[in-house]
Order: sequence, then structure tokens, then C-alpha cells
Amino acid sequence: MKRSELFFSFLLVPLDYIAIVLAGLTAYYIRFADFTTSIIPAIFTLPFRDYLNALFLIALLWVIIFAFLGLYNIKGTKKIVKEFYAVVSACSTGFMFIVILIFMQRELFDSRFIVLAGLLFAILYISLYRILIRLFQRLLFKKGIGVRNVVLVGNTKTTDVLMQEFSTNKRIGYNIVKRVRDFKIETSQEVFEFLKSKEVDEIIQSDPNLSKAETLLLFDFADENHLTFKYAADLLGTKVLKTEVSELSGIPVVEVKKTPLDGWGRIAKRIADFLAALILIIVLSPVMLLAIIAIKIDSRGPILYLDYRTGQYGKRFLFFKFRSMVADLCDGEGPSATDAGNKAMQKLAADSRLNTRNDQQLHKIKDDPRITRVGKFIRRWSIDELPQLFNVIRGDISLVGPRPHMTMETALYESRHKKVFAIKPGITGLAQISGRSDLSFDEEVKLDTYYIENWSMLLDLSILLRTPLAVIRERKAE
Repeated sequence: MKRSELFFSFLLVPLDYIAIVLAGLTAYYIRFADFTTSIIPAIFTLPFRDYLNALFLIALLWVIIFAFLGLYNIKGTKKIVKEFYAVVSACSTGFMFIVILIFMQRELFDSRFIVLAGLLFAILYISLYRILIRLFQRLLFKKGIGVRNVVLVGNTKTTDVLMQEFSTNKRIGYNIVKRVRDFKIETSQEVFEFLKSKEVDEIIQSDPNLSKAETLLLFDFADENHLTFKYAADLLGTKVLKTEVSELSGIPVVEVKKTPLDGWGRIAKRIADFLAALILIIVLSPVMLLAIIAIKIDSRGPILYLDYRTGQYGKRFLFFKFRSMVADLCDGEGPSATDAGNKAMQKLAADSRLNTRNDQQLHKIKDDPRITRVGKFIRRWSIDELPQLFNVIRGDISLVGPRPHMTMETALYESRHKKVFAIKPGITGLAQISGRSDLSFDEEVKLDTYYIENWSMLLDLSILLRTPLAVIRERKAE
């Protein structure tokens, strides 16, 4: 999802609210204007402060109704006619809500004129500013700002039509950066090299004549490289869990959805992460202060262990933890790692009696001799992970998500494992509450994949509530 799309979609919420309030105020002032009262005398009293308080509440409820009706779905730009139709439908639903409210509590609004005028002005104001936003977006598209860069796969008339439409009609917001006529292994290598030098957002398959092997290879390629995959027909018999049909230049195009955690889900999760992390930092600050003091007294070296981990889309970030090992024997690739620590880790991992994941990509060491006395305690109760709350504030990770692994470990991932890079990693996750480090690597990936494909705010809340019990539960590798 492009940042510009997220920004414009997020902007609609406060603007809708303001437009509804302005519509209500316009209706009120017109009703009590001298011109209007000279024609239709006001035989009732409606104090402005009471009216304003009710208007603020109704505007909020209208915005909620708009959200349920899909007015904030992030699907790129809509046609102006469709935008207007959606606004009229949503405002009409909000109007029916007011009618029901008047029926239940008649003294709230004694003027049918204000209600009807408010509806008309709401439609006018909301439609007007939304049209202006869409026109502004299309102006940006013409200048190449916010466009979606596309690799087009196919050798058919449909492909030629899309190429012609995208190149001549810049307002659509699509820019073809590369076209390939098939998608064999050699082609996938060519496109992979191209991705290193050019930013690409989507791959569109417009050729139904590709073989099944090519189609599945194309799907896996898009999934592995975190590209939106779309196709112009019902080509996939497998691997498709969620799809969404849209129209491009009169051609039905189906988008394969990787995760519900996109669009507004992504915005809501980020806001919730930031606020919750801020609160947890304040509440847990005494615990972190005690941990800092204990680490300094117990052993020499820095307070924090800094290492590089692999985050969303395979990008590296600096990962924070309280140091739990002897300073000179920390392993990894970050500032805290040492050659001695990496050599010690390799030696321990080679011992099948200590490595609980001896046949896996990742190493989990039981009774690691490099761990300090304080380190053993803070690991047992996951206190060493509290500095990751600052990673959440920075936006590197989420409170809930797949576990972030070291870059040297993720380099060993197979293609099927890389799906976990589709979203931000997390401090806790479905794998952590289902067995923590006792799980095999493949079991952990399966749980993380399930989370990615079935994300919801309710699932996040459930995982957060179950995390304290997972911390209390004993595990093999500490």
C-alpha cells in the first residue's frame, strides 16, 4: 500500500467530520436567518449550545456509519460518479439514523427543515471536498507522484490494451516500468535483478495462456518479494485465500490479498501500537530501572544489547534488548556482537545436546553458558525484551507479530518462510503464546503465517492478554 494512498484515506475521516459539522451549522444559521424566519416563522426554541453538542455527537456517529459502509476503504482512486453515489448512500443512511433518533427523542430536533437542509449540505460539502481530493490525486499522478509502479506479464491483446491505457491515461495512477512476455525461471531472475534498481509495487498477469507452472512461479515470486499480485482472469486454482475484484480500463482484474492487515487495519494497528507502547513504557519504567541497575552491578559492559534484525519486507533495523550475556561473548551482526561471541555460538549450536533446534534454520541453546546471573533471570521473565517497546515507538516493530530474527538467520530462510516479512515483526505473537522457543522453526512459521492471513484487532488483543501466561510457563531454552 502506497504511503500517499494511506495519507489521503486517513485524511478523509477528519474532513468528513468537519464537513458534517459545517453542514449542520449552515442548516442552523439558514433556518434562523432573518430572511428565512420572515417566510417561515420559528415557533420553537433551539439553543445553539445544545444544538452544537448534539451536532458533534451526530457527526461522530455519521463517521462511524461511513466506516461501516466502506467509505474509507483504501482501493486507490474511484471514479467521481461512484464517489458521489457512495457519499449519497452513506449520508442517506446517516439521515435515517437521525429520523430514528427524532422518533425516539422528539425534543432533540424540532425542525424538519434543519434535518433536511443538513442532509443536503452534508452531501454537497462531502462530495465537493472529496472530488477536489481526487482531482488533486490525479494531478499528482500526472506528475508521477504516488503512482503504482507495475511489472506487466503477458503477450496478449489484453496486455497491449493495458499498456496503452496506462501510458496515455496518467490519471489512473499506474506506471508500467517493465513488461515480460512469459514468466519462466530465466524471466524471474531477470525481474529479480530489475527489482534491485527500480521500485516496483505490483505485478499484473494479463495473459491467461501462461502455464500453470509459470502462474504459480509468478505468484510465489510476488509473495517472496512483497509485491501486490493481480491477474486479469480466474487463473489460480490454489494458494488464493482472499481476493478482491476491481476494474482497470474495462477489464476485470483480481487482486490476491496477502493479509487483512492493510489499509485502515494498518493505520489502526500503528496507532494502537504507539499508544499502548507509550503507556507500557511509563508503567514498566520502575522494572526497567531495576534491570539497568542489576545489569551494571552483575557484569561489566553496556546495558543494552544492540543487534540487526530483519523486519517488514526484509529490511534491517537496529533491535534493542537488555544485555543478558557476557559482553565479550554476544553473538549477532549488530554493534554488540563480537567475533568471539559468534564463534562460541557456532560451537554451541553444533552440540545437539544443547541446541534444541539442531535441524532447523535457527539456533535455540539450552543452558547457554554465556548468560550472566542477572541475564538468566531477566530472560526467564522476558524482562530483557522490554526495551523493544522503544522499537515499537520508532515503528520498527509492532506489539504483536512474527518474531524478528537475526539477519544471519533469515539469510537461510527458504522461499516459503519469507511470507513472515509481509508485516512488521512483533514483541509477542501467536508462536510465542503457543510454545515460545519450544516450537520447531517450521511450526513457528506456520503459526506466523496463520496470523498474517487472519489478522484482526480482536486476535491481537487475545494474543496480548495471553502473553503474561506464556511468560510464566516454563520453557526449554531460556
